[in-house]
Amino acid sequence: MLIMPIKQCALAINNLYVSYNKQPVLWNVDAHIPCDILLAIVGPNGAGKTTLVKSILGLVKPLAGTIKIFGKPYQEHKQQIAYIPQRTSVDWDFPVTVFDVVMMGRYGHMGWFKRPTKNDYNKVYEALEKVNLLSLLNEPIGHLSGGQQQRTFLARALAQDACLYLMDEPFIGIDMKTEKIVAQTLKELRSSGKTIVVVHHDLQTVHEYFDWALVLNVERIACGPVNEVITQQYLHAAYGTDTLAVHTATP
Repeated sequence: MLIMPIKQCALAINNLYVSYNKQPVLWNVDAHIPCDILLAIVGPNGAGKTTLVKSILGLVKPLAGTIKIFGKPYQEHKQQIAYIPQRTSVDWDFPVTVFDVVMMGRYGHMGWFKRPTKNDYNKVYEALEKVNLLSLLNEPIGHLSGGQQQRTFLARALAQDACLYLMDEPFIGIDMKTEKIVAQTLKELRSSGKTIVVVHHDLQTVHEYFDWALVLNVERIACGPVNEVITQQYLHAAYGTDTLAVHTATP
């Protein structure tokens, strides 16, 4: 396993164990993720990628291990964390508009009993403009295409103005236009000093979209800069022999 020395961590995961119905889902996972990077979590189906993200968010309770976000537990930084779940896990028939969904990203700044300020409205409009959805702000979310729905949730995360962004398969089921918008937006977030962690399925685009990768298959296989961990050695350890056609660096 490749171990990278890290001086400053956005995420420090140590000796993490998670199981469902007595079956191990994550086993002794260690990963130290520095600030200001775009990181892809890659691995085969059933590798524990989504479970890892849910563990970071406190949605899944581990059997053992610790997770620190900027050196502290999740509860002390939860308002600085934006989460975009898998699109298939969202009830798109819920009667809200695009504007309503994106304004939800401002709730942590407003508090439950405050009304949106001019700044809140401006943040929402800026986020919608960035993902090219400003013209659809009054549209019910159920009327949107898959790509537009994904951009709506990305806009909500942008409006939150977080420090750490966690995204579960944001590139699945979207059109090429949306994929390019999402990829460019993530790079802009990284350039502005944010840390972005993305569960990603397409090994062909890891080099293009990401700086770092965490290769996972229940256990941590490797974690580090993309050119050092997206290699035949580590991909074979995670996937078996199904990755021979993927362009990889030489370890």
